[in-house]
Order: sequence, then structure tokens, then C-alpha cells
Amino acid sequence: MGLLYYGGAAEPIEIEDRALAHLKVVIATKLRRNESFTLSWRHPQGDDPGRSTIWLHPSIPLRFVFETPEPPELRGDWINAMAQSANSSGGITMVAEDMTPSE
Repeated sequence: MGLLYYGGAAEPIEIEDRALAHLKVVIATKLRRNESFTLSWRHPQGDDPGRSTIWLHPSIPLRFVFETPEPPELRGDWINAMAQSANSSGGITMVAEDMTPSE
């Protein structure tokens, strides 16, 4: 399980390593362009039900921590799906890999 540390939050956001690797590409691209946007996700099973959203801004510290030492092979269609949602008014919504068509 990967971790996303954002700003001064005490608790990191837990995201599966493979999803976090794809998300990192999209976030880095947007922040490199000095673009702000939101990131939303459903709470995992075992947590209180619901969803959360954070506002990502280039000036706020961000750190990705991966459980696995080797990066996964990335799927362009999954990155594109996240990038398209990042460019919408709703921001990035985490979608499962199996919800995107395979290349």
C-alpha cells in the first residue's frame, strides 16, 4: 500500500501502489504546469463510509511513498482517464484500473 503525504496532514492517504504510480504521473504533470486541482477518492473498506477531496496546489508539500521498490509498468489509458478528469471542474476522481479500457 502506497502513501500520499500532503501538506501538514497528520495522516497520509493510503492508495494502492499501482494506482499511486499512475496518479503520480498525472499530479506531477499538472503541478509542473503550475495548475491547481482537486483529488477525490472513496474511503476504503474498514474506514468510515464516504469520500474525501483535497485541493492540490504547487506550493503545498507533497510526497509519494511506495511499498514496492520497483515501479510498475504504466498504462497510458489509465493515466489519460485520470488526466481527463483532472482537467474537468470535478478534478481527479480515482478510478479503478479495471474501469478503463486496456490498450
